Amino acid sequence: MFVRRKKNRSGSTSVVVADKSSGAFTELKVIGVGTSEDDIRALVKEGKEWIAHYAGQQTVSFPDEAAEQLKREEDAMTEHIVSNIIGTSLKSPQTIINKVYDRIGFNAVQDEELRHLVVSRICSPMSKKATVDYLRRHFREDVSLQKIYRYLDKLYNTQQELVQAISVEHTRELFGGNLGILFYDVTTLYFETTDKDELRESGFSKDGKNSNPQVVLGLLVSRGGYPLSYSLFNGSQYEGYTMIPIVDDFVQRFKLGKDFVVIADAGLMSSKNIKLLRDGATNI
Repeated sequence: MFVRRKKNRSGSTSVVVADKSSGAFTELKVIGVGTSEDDIRALVKEGKEWIAHYAGQQTVSFPDEAAEQLKREEDAMTEHIVSNIIGTSLKSPQTIINKVYDRIGFNAVQDEELRHLVVSRICSPMSKKATVDYLRRHFREDVSLQKIYRYLDKLYNTQQELVQAISVEHTRELFGGNLGILFYDVTTLYFETTDKDELRESGFSKDGKNSNPQVVLGLLVSRGGYPLSYSLFNGSQYEGYTMIPIVDDFVQRFKLGKDFVVIADAGLMSSKNIKLLRDGATNI
């Protein structure tokens, strides 16, 4: 219950005791009508007294010491509640992502480092060093920086195919077993060094870093941006030559069938690539 003021057409103000339930106001008692501010204040006071009497509310006076103790208890309770809210806000994303992680099927990869990296990458995408601090500070997960570096090699060398198979099967499930559309594009990743090797070479840089060695990354995704496959190419590789190997490998490994469409930039869809795609479709 509360005291409500209502302006009348005549210019006076009605003071009523009202209640709000299910979004609707209900007037419980009309206290009176006032025209001056003094009258209105007196009616508001009367309305509050009416609420205190009929709602069983009483005004209690505390000695100074008791009031201070009450304030300390309230502050402690407030701090406890806020702390719980902060803790919940930090843990809730991790809890949700862990459920999704398991639902997709990535728990088949018997390695908790992958789970930690996935959760932290979604919750707080940062550098690998910052990821170590994030996991330790918020989730008490003691994962060393060197272990993360080593795990990336492990993921590439021994777990890449399993992770990809899980991702593809989940995507197929989302689209009723038929992927239908494959989107392909490339980008370049450069290195802040002058050293080159068989993979890192200079080429056309999409970042404008033509003097830096780079690699070319080709990525195949489905509708909705679900990743399907990727591959790294020599930094000097012409991007038009990257699409067919990735698409062909993906189609053969996952027995895609003929009923799909490849979508890519015009620069990738040369007449030669279109012919190779059509020839490949007829041979599946």
